[in-house]
Amino acid sequence: MEKRRLGRSSIEVAPLTFGCNVFGWTADEAMSFRLLDGFVAAGFNFIDTADVYARWVAGNSGGESETIIGKWLKSRGGREKVVVATKFGIEMGPGKKGLSRAYMMQAVEDSLRRLQTDYIDLYQSHRDDPDTPIEETLAGYQELVKQGKVRVIGASNFTAPRLAASLETSARLGLPRYETLQPEYSLVERGAFEGELEALCLKEHVGVIGYYSLASGFLTGKYRAAADTTGRARGSRAEKYMNEKGFRTLAALDAVAKAHNAKPGQIALAWLIARPSVTAPIVSATNLDQLAEMVKAPEIALTAAEIAQIDAASR
Repeated sequence: MEKRRLGRSSIEVAPLTFGCNVFGWTADEAMSFRLLDGFVAAGFNFIDTADVYARWVAGNSGGESETIIGKWLKSRGGREKVVVATKFGIEMGPGKKGLSRAYMMQAVEDSLRRLQTDYIDLYQSHRDDPDTPIEETLAGYQELVKQGKVRVIGASNFTAPRLAASLETSARLGLPRYETLQPEYSLVERGAFEGELEALCLKEHVGVIGYYSLASGFLTGKYRAAADTTGRARGSRAEKYMNEKGFRTLAALDAVAKAHNAKPGQIALAWLIARPSVTAPIVSATNLDQLAEMVKAPEIALTAAEIAQIDAASR
């Protein structure tokens, strides 16, 4: 399978990232193990989580996803075959948030312990922290890289000006630079990334690993009427796309999917994978049928005309 480099780093990943935010939420430990086994067996190697997953679930305190991944890594072995990405910075409790050096040193140890590993391949700033100087955050990352606890760093949910300032600071002070950006990006959420942010990532060779690639399931085509969202964990998130633009986009995906004997969600992922700025879009599954569908997306080669057709419908 084709491998792509994370930014300018030496780390190579297959062109699809498994989003582990569902672990400890809509996928229990046993199902999470089966999903990870299936993902790796299909030839993929890149998984993304965060310390805060899945703190929003009643009874959870955060760290559930990392803990499940840690148990899986320990039971399966072969740590070096998997590229593990996690994030810190979103509140985990009183005084436990932000990108300060002091909190970073605490957060990384907590993540390493839960993941049952000595190092994190891609450690990411989950959210920008305007109260902490950029130099402090990057110097903290430099310590972790020197200690061998982190290989490469990334940013998530950064604006173009803040990412540009961070990259400039890295170059000026000889500090580690953000090799990846994790923005929200899908066919129905294009505005925030396309433009200044995408241009910056292309210019600076920052790899993009966008989240909500299927718009909380909307782009799979399973939400076509209000009744379809009832009783589904992410149904309320998909409702906002049930409008003229959303259904126009789905219609284009349906048409292209028919030509490839594929599903709309597979085409939506293939469109992302074909975009020059994108390294490996993040996608989740909560059962093996969903997994089997999504891992086939990188095999689909869209024509220029098909990409233009989907572009026009989703603008």
